[in-house]
Amino acid sequence: GLVEPIPGGTYAVDDVLLKRLRMGKPWEHASNLGGILADAICRPRNIPAFIVDPVAVDEMNPAAKVTGLPDLPKLSLGHALNVKATVRRAAKDLGEPWDSKNFIVAHIGGGITVCAHEKGRMTDLNNANDFGPFSPERAGGLPAGDLLRFCFESGLTEKEVLRKVVGKGGLAAYTGTSDVREVKALIAEGDEAAGLAYEAMAYSVAREIGAMAAALSGKVDAILVTGGVAYDNDFVALVQKRVQWIAPVLIYPGEDEMPALAEGAFRVLQGEELQKVYSEYISGGDRS
Repeated sequence: GLVEPIPGGTYAVDDVLLKRLRMGKPWEHASNLGGILADAICRPRNIPAFIVDPVAVDEMNPAAKVTGLPDLPKLSLGHALNVKATVRRAAKDLGEPWDSKNFIVAHIGGGITVCAHEKGRMTDLNNANDFGPFSPERAGGLPAGDLLRFCFESGLTEKEVLRKVVGKGGLAAYTGTSDVREVKALIAEGDEAAGLAYEAMAYSVAREIGAMAAALSGKVDAILVTGGVAYDNDFVALVQKRVQWIAPVLIYPGEDEMPALAEGAFRVLQGEELQKVYSEYISGGDRS
């Protein structure tokens, strides 16, 4: 859920966490319901409920948050659950402890998160809503001056502009659809604009991967490509040809978030990991 910035891990659902999830700040999001529903099921049965690696996980290096305006720092907001689950799977496949290696993870779905995962921590990433690559339905990073002028001159409300950027941006803005399969059908029919947008999205993902390689000082053990769009071999190939010089590229298609939630709970129940308490990590409302 959209809780305050906290480290990754498995958190016990308690009254403090529930209060935050019910606030719906800074906006309503379906993931806010996860802890609420878990509590509704578990509390009457006197069994523990957990949330695991919420989207608000913040392990960013301080320098990675600084922008050119002190009032507008970068926020850590991304697909933490799938990112960390993919890191664990890759480390297992490599026969290494998950927190001993450096990975770049590109989660490519309706939104895109490209993350530098340094020895168990998400030390830099693009905010999937605000900057970085554009995605099937999100605009990604935009020219700041042009965006400001658009806000004042378009006649749109704040809500309408936000919807244009998150929900109707990216591939949807160029092709009328956020379904990559439909975009590829347009390309097959000879739609050159759709082809350029598709190629440009892959280019922007590859460029962000390169940026994360710099964030890791070039010490990258593998690049992990995951998310729904990772099923698209053509798209993955466009990304891979630009980044394979950095490190081996491993593909983990899909978003196995339900197993990842279960695995996080099992690690606590089996004593492999200590549960965390939300109130011990919050600072007082950084996202409120």
